[in-house]
Amino acid sequence: MGIIAWIIIGVVAGWLAEKIMGRSHGLIANLIVGILGAVIGGWLAGFTGFPVIINSFVTSIVIATIGAVILLYLVGLMKRR
Repeated sequence: MGIIAWIIIGVVAGWLAEKIMGRSHGLIANLIVGILGAVIGGWLAGFTGFPVIINSFVTSIVIATIGAVILLYLVGLMKRR
């Protein structure tokens, strides 16, 4: 995938994670959360043996969103302390 696809996936995944977790961030924060979520989600998918279709846009968004939700949850835990 090209850089434009990664940006789109990052923004969509970050936005979905923001809505799922009930948070409110800006576009840049959604992009960062989405891209970091894609890294976390991709690592977890590979670690657990989840069959990943590499060139699937929808699968990429789902995995990135799951990773972004995990990231927001962990950040929320750290902020509470």
